[in-house]
Amino acid sequence: MARKRVTLSLFWRTFILLGVLLGFGIFAWVQTFRALEFEPRAVQAAQQLASLVNLSRAALRYADSINRVTLLKTISEQESIKLQPREKTDRYEAFETDRFSRRIGQELRSRLGDTTLVATSVNGAQGLWIDFTIENDRYWLQVDPGRVQAVQGRTWFIWVSIALLATILGSAGVARLINQPLKQLSFAASRIREGEYESRLDEETLTSEIREVNMGFNRMARELAKVEEDRAVMLAGISHDLRTPLARLRLEAEMSVSDEEARRNMALDIDQLDAIIDKFMDYARPGEVKLVPVHLSSVVDREIAAFRDTNQIRIVSRVAIDTKVLADDTELGRVLANLFENARRYGRTPDTGVTNVELTYARTGPWVIVTVRDHGPGVPAEKLSQLTTPFFRGDAARTAATGAGLGLAVVEKTVLRMGGTFELSNSPPPDTGLIARIRLKRAP
Repeated sequence: MARKRVTLSLFWRTFILLGVLLGFGIFAWVQTFRALEFEPRAVQAAQQLASLVNLSRAALRYADSINRVTLLKTISEQESIKLQPREKTDRYEAFETDRFSRRIGQELRSRLGDTTLVATSVNGAQGLWIDFTIENDRYWLQVDPGRVQAVQGRTWFIWVSIALLATILGSAGVARLINQPLKQLSFAASRIREGEYESRLDEETLTSEIREVNMGFNRMARELAKVEEDRAVMLAGISHDLRTPLARLRLEAEMSVSDEEARRNMALDIDQLDAIIDKFMDYARPGEVKLVPVHLSSVVDREIAAFRDTNQIRIVSRVAIDTKVLADDTELGRVLANLFENARRYGRTPDTGVTNVELTYARTGPWVIVTVRDHGPGVPAEKLSQLTTPFFRGDAARTAATGAGLGLAVVEKTVLRMGGTFELSNSPPPDTGLIARIRLKRAP
């Protein structure tokens, strides 16, 4: 089995690329800030601690024994600093366990002396403990460890989250601004594909490239509209002009030809030419139709009634009476008539020579799918996509057909005008026959 290819719209492609780019940029800046912030923070913390130690040392050194107790109490109450003598039996845990703490310890030793110790706990008491000496007596200075903490992971997480959120919103906004002109161009192109040439794009936009594209598109739309109008006028004029000599030929044949068989054959040829003119008129019909709720079953029954000769075609409809679609009543009838006529000509069952047609429907969400199926020989798979091409016939045997080769082309064009889709396929083996599916919008 072929692997299903994942596709992205241009908006999501632009959004993801911008998001990845800015995300990597945020990550790089965070790492840069951490590296730049590491050294100054460690030095600043060590300077503050060294200043506390030096101030405490000076205060104790010049205070007599009577005032020393009061001094220690005052320092403890006002600065949350605790001073106590260091004993030989004191148990402590080393402070320098990572790069940041080792840098602080190194800076403290450079300021207070090589014998300075820094601990995270002394005799089970947690805190930041610094060892210093006063006249050969050793003391512990305990301070709040929050004075030397690096930026916590939670803080980094909040900063990065805010930056990523801003990145996502900014990427969405930038992607929308970039893709908005292309979205408008795509929408206008789809309208032209459906035969609506009135779409116009903004020719005053600030972006020079987009402005040039829009101007070129508008010129193309105007030229296509003119070509379509000229074609419709030409076909309508030719069809109108041909009908007068055809009527005259019919009258002369009826009055001048005495051979009944010859007269009948001439009348059939004139009828064929008249039918071909009708096909041209249908194909040249303007592209805009007014869609209204239409009872599908009533249109089907009306068109079936036009095919009364059961020796040539038999049509069975299984459309519920309450099925309604958004369509033009006349246009929908013309679509079904063309399909029935196509089946009558080319979908005859090989055993009986009679065309058996089954018409069914299915409701799928907001759509109604109408299926017209015959049990004839079908069409080679490689030619299915060409059947809706004007003037194309499916096989060599059809070169003797009496049509203009526009029936299925008219069907597809009309269905597209009504906002639907049209597709052809062969019946799955072992059955034979051609299946035509019309998808129309379901009426409320």
